[in-house]
Amino acid sequence: MAASHASEMQPGQGIAVQPIQTSVPEETFQTLIVARALEALGYTVKPIQEADYAAAYLALANGDVTFTTINWKPLHDDFYANAGGDAKFYRVGGPYVANALQGYLIDKKTADAHNIRSIDQLKDPAIAKLFDANGDGKADLTGCNPGWGCEPVVEHQLDAYGLRETVQHNQGNYAALIADTITRYEQGQPILYYTWTPYWVSGVLKPGEDVVWLQVPFSAMPGAQQDIDTQLPSGDNYGFPVNAMHIVANRAFAQANPAAAKLFEIMQVPIGDISAQNLRMQQGEGSRNDIERHVDAWISANQATFDGWLAQAREAAHAQ
Repeated sequence: MAASHASEMQPGQGIAVQPIQTSVPEETFQTLIVARALEALGYTVKPIQEADYAAAYLALANGDVTFTTINWKPLHDDFYANAGGDAKFYRVGGPYVANALQGYLIDKKTADAHNIRSIDQLKDPAIAKLFDANGDGKADLTGCNPGWGCEPVVEHQLDAYGLRETVQHNQGNYAALIADTITRYEQGQPILYYTWTPYWVSGVLKPGEDVVWLQVPFSAMPGAQQDIDTQLPSGDNYGFPVNAMHIVANRAFAQANPAAAKLFEIMQVPIGDISAQNLRMQQGEGSRNDIERHVDAWISANQATFDGWLAQAREAAHAQ
């Protein structure tokens, strides 16, 4: 009887799970919340592997890793399809994180002084030069890392909106580039940058107070997203559709592990909670021990929800 009860409480006993994310440390919080739930079900969760997005999807499709929480839909639709799509992946229910925004922003002082509201105004060399940080006459856009899902969108839009001659897309280490951008803002200089939520940047440069979102003149998305209308219900158009972040697992693993599959289907974390935790990392609580502590605190504050996930997962396993 005791053994039977134990197996019901921990249907993942003896099964190893391998999470994967990118090297962006702000993805760790959301990954570890899932890992903790899996551990509570008896699974052995290995240390998180890191890879760029394209490689992560391939590893997931091949069964080299088990799950990721970094599936942005529709931003990663090409990555997802190119690695095998629904035949290789389990993506059911969700989203894990809803209402993720992206787009281009400038400092509010410059926006108000020059009545800049749309990114295509940067076609005007005089407007573009306001954001020139290195003296080449072009606006310096703090942009998207090579290999990220936002990169082909930004590159596509620079062409679609006629900005190639007046805007320089600065790429590299986003964390370093945005730190430099914030320093320039603090020095009173105009800034132009791409960012996303959930992330800490919008907790430091607050939209509506410090910075403003730029509109785009029309929807222009590449690849699998080309037919998407990016206009929001409010009428605003920031150039990117509202995204949702999903947990994606290797399909064969999910089919063999109904408890884990149910977790992946039903878990949800508020985007504001992730942004708040990311801001704490930026403010100096960025070590692995700090992040583990943040995860503990989040689970404690949401214990009834967390326990509800586990109950549903155990029920799914028992029904098999």
